Amino acid sequence: MTSTPRTPHYSLRTANPAKTRAEAVVVGVLQGDKGPELASADEVGKAFGRKLRGLLASLGVTGKPGEVTRVPTGGTLSTPLLVLVGLGKEADAAGVRRAAGAAARAVPNATSVALALPAATAELVRAVTEGHLLGSYTFTTYKKGDDTKEKAPSEVVVLTPAARRKEVVAAFEEAQVVAGAVATVRNWVNTAPGDLTPPLFADAVAAAAKEVAKGAPLTTTVYDEEQLAELGCGGIIAVGKGSAAPPRLVELVYEPKEPVAHLALVGKGITFDSGGLTLKPGNSMAWMKSDMHGAATVVQATLAIATLGLPVKVSTFVPMAENMVSGTALKPGDVVVHYGGKTTEAQNMDAEGRLILADALVRATEAEPDAIIDVATLTGAMVVALGDRITGVMGSDDVVGGVLAAAGTAGEQAWHMPIPEIMEERVRSSKVADLMQVDWVRWGGGLYAAAFLREFTAGLPWAHLDIAGPSFNNGSAYGHVTPGGTGVGVATLVDYARALG
Repeated sequence: MTSTPRTPHYSLRTANPAKTRAEAVVVGVLQGDKGPELASADEVGKAFGRKLRGLLASLGVTGKPGEVTRVPTGGTLSTPLLVLVGLGKEADAAGVRRAAGAAARAVPNATSVALALPAATAELVRAVTEGHLLGSYTFTTYKKGDDTKEKAPSEVVVLTPAARRKEVVAAFEEAQVVAGAVATVRNWVNTAPGDLTPPLFADAVAAAAKEVAKGAPLTTTVYDEEQLAELGCGGIIAVGKGSAAPPRLVELVYEPKEPVAHLALVGKGITFDSGGLTLKPGNSMAWMKSDMHGAATVVQATLAIATLGLPVKVSTFVPMAENMVSGTALKPGDVVVHYGGKTTEAQNMDAEGRLILADALVRATEAEPDAIIDVATLTGAMVVALGDRITGVMGSDDVVGGVLAAAGTAGEQAWHMPIPEIMEERVRSSKVADLMQVDWVRWGGGLYAAAFLREFTAGLPWAHLDIAGPSFNNGSAYGHVTPGGTGVGVATLVDYARALG
């Protein structure tokens, strides 16, 4: 089952926004010191003349982020509808991306839309394009007779004075690739967990990779439960053995000619997390279909990197399991033997993600990459620390710095969190195994989890992205983020690889 965002035809033009024949034109508004002011489309301001300021005041327009105001033009412009979207105090890429997303939901019945947001640079053109595509995303797989797609515009024009510059055209095209990858992550996360068990998820990844491999040097390997047992991937086997749906491990390798760097990606793929024998409360289980977001993120980032032809080799490792309750489920006190031989004393069956990631991280080290990045919806503690819109980033300073820089370029919020020395002592406190999965100390749980994962990185440059907060939006849409799976992390990883290249 699949669902796609609205997919009108997108194009770049240098047209005058006051004379566009589109059914709606979108213009950005800044919160100026003397009141709201247009951030772009000077021609629109000239067309309205002196009455514009009074019009904005009478409509209560302020320019604050997320604000949307629809104004019938009454013949003042060639288009019948002017849509004003707030940018805040600065017309930067992050604000433009959010505004474009909000605008995408403001004119669902227009057959054509012209986006006259700030777009004089490649960075801003990318923000406008990604924002509008992602803000218009809908998931309708299970909605019979939904007519959302029929109401979508057939054409969206991004207006920019730089429409003919090569770097702007490249940014415009690349933005559509990245937005498509984010949308697919959202599709997978939003799919009902019964329709995306580990075997079905592995099939979906293999099918998506097969399409990309038609035009890129990409290979895919899928290991089933018997092969995982032969490999000695004890963490993946231990978590998956409580479910009727067996675990999987998917490995992707994108290897362009003469790569300038080698990046390894690892993503947590728990297709549903009941908490195992450490059963979650019912209300905490409601959106646990999203516990495979990290896996979806690294897969789609890899496919986007391959599609874009970036000169960076990428080796991706995706452990998949369903964490369920049964007579064969992992028990507190069990000792897990990971791939590579390290052992872990398991105590909390709801801290299963680190067990499957451990096996995959060791596999990643064997590829001898220049850097490893893992992405996981790992801990509620990170949500407590940073809220539900910010990714926690931990690990080697150089990789963390690169990730934070990439997140800034991608318009995703991330924050550097520490791994204190005391966490190493706590992680190694088991009296029966090499490592202790959890020690039940409430404080610093997200940092403890990162310290645990670090034990499997062989000292290589590494960063851990805990996306437990921003991976799933339980509320209403905001900016370019729609309800459900968000696709967070894809753009950051692509930008990190782009920087390496």
